[in-house]
Amino acid sequence: MKSNPLKVALPVLILLGAIAVMAIMIMSKQPPEKKSEPDKGFLVNTMLVEKRDVQFVVPSQGTLLPKVETNLVSQVSARVLEVAPQFIEGGFFKQGDVLVQLEQADYITDLKLAEAELARVEAALQEEIARGKVAAEEWKTVKSSVAPELGLRKPQLATAQANLRAAKAQYERAQRNLERTTIRAPFDGLVKSKNVDIGQFVGMGSQMGVLYATDIAEVRLPLSDNELAYLQQRSEGQSIPVTLTARVAGKAHQWQAELVRNEGVVDQSSRVIYVVAELRDPYARNEQTQQTPIQFGRFVNATITGSAAQDVVVVPRHVVRMDGTLLVTDATRKLMIREVDILRSDEDNAYISSGVQPGELIITSAVPNAVDGMALRLPSDKVKDDNEEQVELASKGVN
Repeated sequence: MKSNPLKVALPVLILLGAIAVMAIMIMSKQPPEKKSEPDKGFLVNTMLVEKRDVQFVVPSQGTLLPKVETNLVSQVSARVLEVAPQFIEGGFFKQGDVLVQLEQADYITDLKLAEAELARVEAALQEEIARGKVAAEEWKTVKSSVAPELGLRKPQLATAQANLRAAKAQYERAQRNLERTTIRAPFDGLVKSKNVDIGQFVGMGSQMGVLYATDIAEVRLPLSDNELAYLQQRSEGQSIPVTLTARVAGKAHQWQAELVRNEGVVDQSSRVIYVVAELRDPYARNEQTQQTPIQFGRFVNATITGSAAQDVVVVPRHVVRMDGTLLVTDATRKLMIREVDILRSDEDNAYISSGVQPGELIITSAVPNAVDGMALRLPSDKVKDDNEEQVELASKGVN
């Protein structure tokens, strides 16, 4: 059976025709219109350059300690007869309060003996004075010779006078020893530690306790050499304020202290210099003191009022780059890399003395691969969308 050539060729012709039509359609299709995407710039945050006067502060920390710490020592030997109720760890006392009473019997006896000896030598002196007067009268009857010193009993009188001075000294010593059996507080303070109690025998030089004066507390504050440079110089009669902060009973409190001296020696282990601040009446024992009491041994943070500077730009510390430059822009929205002079840096801020001008904008956000002239935009800048661009182009007669 013969095949029909037309039936074989017809599918091929249809396929070729379809390919040709497709090719014609593709070739006649217009390419899509290309739109130029405007450069909107890199979005950044900024802060306005503002110059102002700055009072520097220098931070530090330390432990509150008493300015005066005294070891209470017995000057005589005796048995402890009484102990004051306030002579206990943490007990407060006033200057002149009796803290410990020692047994006095032996020292009263010594005082009586010294008093008797004093009376004896006084009587001996009066007797010797009388003998001297009698000797002088006797020598007046002898007109042919001059009375010698011994004949007038002057050496004996000098001896009696010396004995009187020695007896008076012994009497005064006996009085002092008797007074020393009553041990009084040398200042207003508190008892840090107590080492004696009733019935205990104490010898001369025995330590009876440790006392802290509560009128003035001190804080030793370590400073680096750079920090020390920002402390204002103290003139005579001028004080440098120091603000102390700490948490007491779970609440933050502040105390106003005063920087009084520089120890003037660099610590060999830490390489810091210590300055000392004083806080008056830390326990608020004076009724006129309006502050929260603070205990010795408490750790405090300190803020020292330092020197002042004029026309300074304060920026967050992270804004300053590793090479000491800042990223700046202005109304042109072009990035500029500026070298600046950094007067000082602390944990939070950097203080710029020159390199930027008022009215410029300092870039505070990170800009990767920053280069001069880079296009920028701010959150406040309005960016045109496609519809706005079409309207603007139509108004200019652009198809």
